[in-house]
Amino acid sequence: MRYPHDVGLLDEARRKTEGIIDTLQEHAPHDYEKPRTYRKIARKEFLTFIRNRKPRERALRKALKQQLQYVERNLRIISGYKDVVGFDVLTKRQYRALMVISELVRQQRQMYCGKSHSLEGRIVSITKPHVRAIVSGKAREKYEFGAKLSVSLVDGLSEVHRLSWEPYNECQDLKGQIESYQQRYGRYPEVVCADRIYRTRENLRYCEENGIRLSGSKLGRPFKEGEKNRERLREQRRIGRHDESVRIGIEGKFGKGKRRYSLDRIGAKLRVTSESAIMMVFLVMNLMVLYRRKAKAFFVSLIATIAELLRRAFLMPIEKLIVS
Repeated sequence: MRYPHDVGLLDEARRKTEGIIDTLQEHAPHDYEKPRTYRKIARKEFLTFIRNRKPRERALRKALKQQLQYVERNLRIISGYKDVVGFDVLTKRQYRALMVISELVRQQRQMYCGKSHSLEGRIVSITKPHVRAIVSGKAREKYEFGAKLSVSLVDGLSEVHRLSWEPYNECQDLKGQIESYQQRYGRYPEVVCADRIYRTRENLRYCEENGIRLSGSKLGRPFKEGEKNRERLREQRRIGRHDESVRIGIEGKFGKGKRRYSLDRIGAKLRVTSESAIMMVFLVMNLMVLYRRKAKAFFVSLIATIAELLRRAFLMPIEKLIVS
């Protein structure tokens, strides 16, 4: 999906409502006069605004108000067709777009009157109304648009614990992931290598009660380095580097999914199909891990069998066999 812009979203909504009006007019009685929509004027005003690279706040609010009024006018026209034609003549896609546009206009009118740009459950795409803007915290891109996942990695196999389109703090999922591990393996893990966002006081208390070491430095002020605690600090740094090297594995899973399995290019538009495509990517990655293990074990046993046959055939002991 393209980067959302309020004026661009309203222009897209206006064009979709104009298509819905054309469809309703085709099934209307011949004596029913088609209302005026000002589509050419609205398109010209949008193109005039969009050519401005750095519009001022006044020009931005003016363009937003214009497109918002055009869409609201089209919605009033469509509501007038309800008693004349009915909405049964619309396709399923058109009716779904009409419902999304109605909510989009309500949100845009609320933000315009309140002079704000944020709103809970804000729609950023008409074709994908379930997608939300998530703060990425990266220098290159301030926001990301897609699903937010909570994934754990055990012995090379990844498990998706939570998939949400709404932004949330992932530190809430640590207890659920640990309990899921305990139900599967019958014991708690010795070490949990997690990001710094998981090191909350509540999570640290929970891990301490269950005998789990949560990776990362302690909360509060660090120790001062001196003769007494120099060896202790050195051991903590060594453990921290080891934990971080283990934790990088889960970051690599996301990178591998985006690079090789199109995790960052989900083309499905519906919420259910998008979630199915995301879960399928992690399923395929787990299957590839198991396949490589089976294939490696098979080739190792095959080479050992061939070496044994050669030894018996030529009566020449093979002292060492290097397999790469």
